[in-house]
Amino acid sequence: MSDTIFTSEGCARPKLLDATHAAAFLEHLRSIGYAENTLRKKRPVTASFIRWAGRRKITIGTLHESHFAAFATRSPRRRKRRVVFEQGVLQLFIGYLRSTAEVPTPPLLVDPSPASHLLRRYVDYLRDEKGLSERSICIYAPRVSGFLTELTTKYGIASPVKLDAKVIQEFLLDRTRDRSCEYTRLLAASLRSFLGFLFLREETAIDFSFSVPMVKRWRQATVPTFLSPEDVERVLSATNRTIPCGRRDHAILLLLARLGLRAGEIVTLELGDIRWRAHEIIVHGKGRIQDRLPLLADIGKALALYLHKDRGDSASRRVFLRMKAPRREGLAGPAAVGGIVRSALTRAGMCRTSRGAAHIFRHSLATRMIRYGASIAEISEVLRHRSQGTTSIYAKVDFESLREVARPWPCTGAER
Repeated sequence: MSDTIFTSEGCARPKLLDATHAAAFLEHLRSIGYAENTLRKKRPVTASFIRWAGRRKITIGTLHESHFAAFATRSPRRRKRRVVFEQGVLQLFIGYLRSTAEVPTPPLLVDPSPASHLLRRYVDYLRDEKGLSERSICIYAPRVSGFLTELTTKYGIASPVKLDAKVIQEFLLDRTRDRSCEYTRLLAASLRSFLGFLFLREETAIDFSFSVPMVKRWRQATVPTFLSPEDVERVLSATNRTIPCGRRDHAILLLLARLGLRAGEIVTLELGDIRWRAHEIIVHGKGRIQDRLPLLADIGKALALYLHKDRGDSASRRVFLRMKAPRREGLAGPAAVGGIVRSALTRAGMCRTSRGAAHIFRHSLATRMIRYGASIAEISEVLRHRSQGTTSIYAKVDFESLREVARPWPCTGAER
């Protein structure tokens, strides 16, 4: 749309924001699930900004985020919380105006520095050649970006050709001091991957990935946390299926409990992945691998109920959408599924808030299978593990079989 209007004499006049833009914006928010109480709070902010922009003759074509900062900080005594709230409302406002082509979308700024170019090449390598998921890329890329930044600012190294093992190890020691073992492990893994990429692309003459020490993680040092079959059913039955949120959560919990899906697989599940006639679900697993799983009767019933009654219309193809505004978008990520699981466990009287809460159903499914006589190979196939070594941890939970092979504890002197 044009950002100019024409007078009766045919003269062009820049188009300013007015009340119609505010009304359309608020109606848009209402349509995607914002509550009336929330709209009442956003309405005066939008109206005040339109008046402020009008006094300064800010046209729609020149509207920019910098205007929001100027508006929100127009008085030096304004509270920080109010400033943040107003800027959030106006970010939604300009996003809406850009979606309707009222305000032009600014061009994407690309950092032309060699380090940024190298980082983009590395991310493309992870995505296209290694087949990593976006979640894994979001773990590796920021850590490599920090490494490249520090090479330039602290060590004055602008090209990988000048890299040496001493600099790499100094960076690791500085970044991992007083940090957790998990942070150190992920940083080391990211650096090894990046340095291997540099050698593969002939950016370095030496493969410096070998200069990054391994951070040992004892994967099978503990017994995986799991729920008994009775506890699983108690969690499922504790979900209130008389409300939309409860029906959505019940379908999610069934997918976790019956099929052992990962939280990320729940988030990325799309409408086309449910093959109703074939009675199967297509699951997009790790490494871009697609698996076909059976659409069990109770899962199909729960999904059909949620899709028919509660999901509503949305441009998103994701099966599970947010219940809070904006309701037409998919779940934010695996952490959202973890929150659903923690709430369900709390309702059932089992307060477990550990990291990776959604995995407790996956562990429970494997534990139940092994106690019913399933082999490690069968469990590995059901959980879609790439290696049976990953599945072998569940051998620890078969306590009765372990008691049969356990040797008596050696003791000295008289028996007690």
